Amino acid sequence: MTKNKYDVIIVGAGPSGIFCAYELINKNKDLKVLLLEKGHSIEKRVCPKRCSPDGKCLHCNPCNITSGFSGAGAFSDGKLTLAASETGGDLDKIVGVETAQKLINEIDEIYTSFGGDFNVWGSEETPAIRDIRRKAVIAKMKLVRNPVKHLGTDYSYDIYTKMQFHLLKHGVEIRFNAMVSDLIEVDGAVAGVVVGDERIFSDYVVVGAGREGSTWFSDICKKHNIETCPGTVDIGVRVECRDEVMKELNDALYEAKLVYYTKTYADKVRTFCQNPSGEVALENYVLPNGNHITTVNGHAYNNPEMKTDNTNFALLVSKDFTEPFNEPLQYGAAYASIANMLAGGTILVQTYGDIKRGRRSTPERIRHGNVVPTLKDATPGDLMCCLPGRIMTDIIEMIEALDNVAPGIASDETLLYGVEVKFYSNRVSVDSSCETSLNKLYAVGDSSSWTRGLSMSSAMGLWAAKQILLRI
Repeated sequence: MTKNKYDVIIVGAGPSGIFCAYELINKNKDLKVLLLEKGHSIEKRVCPKRCSPDGKCLHCNPCNITSGFSGAGAFSDGKLTLAASETGGDLDKIVGVETAQKLINEIDEIYTSFGGDFNVWGSEETPAIRDIRRKAVIAKMKLVRNPVKHLGTDYSYDIYTKMQFHLLKHGVEIRFNAMVSDLIEVDGAVAGVVVGDERIFSDYVVVGAGREGSTWFSDICKKHNIETCPGTVDIGVRVECRDEVMKELNDALYEAKLVYYTKTYADKVRTFCQNPSGEVALENYVLPNGNHITTVNGHAYNNPEMKTDNTNFALLVSKDFTEPFNEPLQYGAAYASIANMLAGGTILVQTYGDIKRGRRSTPERIRHGNVVPTLKDATPGDLMCCLPGRIMTDIIEMIEALDNVAPGIASDETLLYGVEVKFYSNRVSVDSSCETSLNKLYAVGDSSSWTRGLSMSSAMGLWAAKQILLRI
């Protein structure tokens, strides 16, 4: 075997890539596996914004929040949703609900073996959860109760550090700062990848480039005529309020997953990534044209000393388009770019009271409220100027409905940050083994547009490895 020939090449060291590599080397220690990551190793992933006193984003390229070993996982809230349907993606549509649940259980066991042994929230239908469900039903919302483990931003980092060490110790070759520019295709099958001036060959290639790599993978699919179909666009805002407002939901579920169909447009709006006592955070992306955009996200630490007084969560409007629409990435990026322009390169923040009154927020009015913004460099402004009227109408209706479940969320002082966009490429067509229309190329994780989070991305990577092992 030549030096630049591998059994399997994995593109992207996010959760899907990590679990794919883990399964391959765990089941066959003789395999030659190469894991390519355009970002840094986990110990070198340092966000200057989170470490500097002024909390200013330096627009690192690649962004240390979204790129590097574990992808966004090391710096996210680290939630493991332990259910295979309704949230987190559509892996169950590929492999079936029963198999998807078995995979979720398996990745939970693996996380636990690396130190992820944490309390499970929402595993039983308690009286408190039944009362929340009753309120949700009255408000015409659906409560999705899924068991959730909260690893936390701090413990996620520790767990993935151990995983990186494990893969290296057991023979997986990991190259960091290695940006894949193209696939090598021979006779209708993938035969390797191109990194810089180097052509690296392999029998199988797995792409798990994450949300950050969605634009790249979308271009790769176009270039190699890999079958895709229009994907869902998730766009909205990050809401921040005092912990007291969300206490009932936080205590009973940690993350309350609520779905609402609006009265005006019947659009689907959902809560996502709830972070009790957490912080609002930034994510930076580089578009194919070289432009930078900044979006908003959230996270929380498990360490009590690092908790805040605020809860944040996303409100996302999910839109499915039909032909001729085929650019979900560009659609979301367009609105993020407008918000960045209005905010002077960062994120807009506006009180719900100012939104209802049709005026932009000012630093003075925000200071008058009880909610102290955890994203210090957000710019007070007007979200109505950057989000479509339909999206804003959906968000307002959702907040008013949510106020019946969490009284006070529709308060004038509640903060909305924008915009939050979940970048997914057009959904890559895959078979039951996660293989694409290009022979021996497998697509996994968020860049495939089949998953929406940590658990299902990890499970999808695990499943692809199991299918490849059957062929080797």
